[in-house]
Parts: sequence; structure tokens; C-alpha cells
Amino acid sequence: MGLALRLATRGKGRTSPNPMVGAVVVSGGRIVGRAYHRKAGEPHAEVLALHQAGPRARGATLYLTLEPCCHHAKRTPPCVPLLIAAQLRRVVVAMKDPNPSVHGRGLQALRRAGISVSVGCLEEEATALNRIYCHWVTTGRPWVILKAGMTLDGKIATARGESQWITSPEARREAHRLRGEVDAILVGVGTVQADDPKLTVRVPRRAGMTDMVRPWQPLRVIADSNLTIPSTAAVLSRRSLAKTLIATTTKAPLRRVRNLRNAGIEVLPLEPQQGRVPMGNLLRELGRRGIASLLVEGGGTLNAALWKEGLVNEVRLFVSPLLLGGQDAKSVIGGASPARLADAVKLQGLRVRQVGSDFLVQGLVPPQSTSRRH
Repeated sequence: MGLALRLATRGKGRTSPNPMVGAVVVSGGRIVGRAYHRKAGEPHAEVLALHQAGPRARGATLYLTLEPCCHHAKRTPPCVPLLIAAQLRRVVVAMKDPNPSVHGRGLQALRRAGISVSVGCLEEEATALNRIYCHWVTTGRPWVILKAGMTLDGKIATARGESQWITSPEARREAHRLRGEVDAILVGVGTVQADDPKLTVRVPRRAGMTDMVRPWQPLRVIADSNLTIPSTAAVLSRRSLAKTLIATTTKAPLRRVRNLRNAGIEVLPLEPQQGRVPMGNLLRELGRRGIASLLVEGGGTLNAALWKEGLVNEVRLFVSPLLLGGQDAKSVIGGASPARLADAVKLQGLRVRQVGSDFLVQGLVPPQSTSRRH
């Protein structure tokens, strides 16, 4: 199962909204088939592993990181009939699929066919591997990663909004790698106006050469309550490989809505909450579209809106050895702070590592903290 989990990680950033899955077929104490789910829409891991094993799959044991699917509401056929047809003796599954269309049904079908089924081998590791998928199928919302580059005293920009560049080139390359693993990136219109970001995944070619834009790009989502985005913004360029969705409110001027749509930009009007784009409704709409993971690269106002509604699941903060000081410099999470230390959120699964001259602090927001803030 350890090998199956390692294989599964090779699909990171390409299987969404499907989970990452690895499969290993063992016969007579030897591995006769191994595979992983490479990309959404392509054959699943167990199908590829059984194809590799061929006739040797008969009477063999299949190690699978996730319960095999048994429904037709997807682009590929269900896997359970193929497992039964292969005449496997035993199937060892790390975890049940939390998808209500599957949850336990695939295992029951295998048992009814006379196949021995074991569940729970390295379950904790398998659950951690697919926490994004599990969150998406159970809540209908994407897993939200709040990412920022900040000083040691928690500032993401000066009082005038200058932020380029707080972090090192190595940290910025790591941020591009992270962009390549998510389905969408969210910023507020204030970030677009201040920095004019491209919000694309770019990797350096060689020293002295310009960056290369990857052909696959996450969706760019701009929260813009009144459609004040400049027409010259980089995220509106038709030359980009990345698509842009502007989330606005039903109070936005219709003329601006028409102009953007005529320019080929998708505009999503939502009923406003306190005059702003409702974050919860926006996330549910993104989840409905198959967006399972969302990277937030906005300013303190957007970060605060998501944080206070309990919509942030993970933080990744690049901390630079700089001090700005002052109460007027921009903080990672804006707005009013809680009155008591007891209301502070303690991150779980904390990891810290050095990236260039900076440190990346990564942690999970506890579910109980999320529900309390919501």
C-alpha cells in the first residue's frame, strides 16, 4: 500500500476534480501491475494496473488507495465491473470514497462477487493525500489555501500598497509551483489595480531567459463588487492561455457587465452581502463547476472576508526577514482583530522550511475553528 500511495502522488495537480489514486497488483508475492491516475478523464489507476497485469491478475491481490467507483456519473466507465471480471482473489483498500455516489457501494459489490475485501490499510495517509477531494465532495466547496508573502511582523505591503517584492526569487518560484497544483486562483480587484498580476503559472527556462508559461493554467477568479477592474488589466488579455471569471454583484453597472462579456470575459453576478461579493456563495458556485482547490492571493480585505466566514482550510505564508512596523502597513488578515487570545486560531500539522532567504510556514485550519468563525 505504501507503494500505491507513492504512485498516487505522481498525479498531483492533474487529476482534479478526481482524487489521486495508486494501484498495485500482487500475485505469488510479486508485483505484476502498478499504475496511478494520471489525469482527469483518463483511465483510473486500477484499470491501468490490471491491464498491465493481464492474465496474472486472476487470483491476485489488488492494493488500492481509494475505494473503486461503481457509478456512471463521470467521464470514464465504473471500475468495479472490471475488477470483478479480472477474477481477483482479494482487494485491499486504504479508505472508502466519501463521494455519496460511491461510499461503500463499490466495496459491497466486490464482496457480493465473492472477492475478499479489506479496508483501512494506511487509511490516515490516504485521507491526508486526498484531503482536497474529500473536502470538495462532502461540502460542495473548494479547499481554500490562503497564501501570502509577508514580513516578520506580518505585513504584506507598505501603507501605500507597495509589495513587490517582499519575498525572495526562490519563494516566488515556489509560489508558481503551488499555482500549478490548484484549480483556481482568487484575488480581489484591489490587488489587480495595485499590482496588475498575470496570475499564471510560469517556470524559468534557463538563466538569462524569460519565464515560460505552462500550457495548463488555473482559472483566474477576480472578486469585483462594482466592476471597477481596469480594461487594460493583464487578467483580461485575450492573449493569455488562462481563463478569467469576474465575480461581481447584481448591483454592478449593466454597461460594464456587457462590455466585459463582449470582450470574452465571463462575469458572474451574485446577490450582494453588505454590498460585497458573497464569499460563501461564490465558493459554492466554484465547487459546482468542479473547482476543488482554490489559492487565495489577495490582500488583507479579501483574506479577512474568507477568514471570518470560516472558509479558509489551509495557510501557506512565506515569511521574509524584514520588518516594516507601523499600524498603517497592510496586514495579512485585515479588519478588526478578536478581543480575546482565546479566539485566536492555532494551526494544525504545522510545517516550516526554508525557501531561499525566506521561510515557508504551512498549516491546516482546525475544522472546529472554521465552524466557530462561520
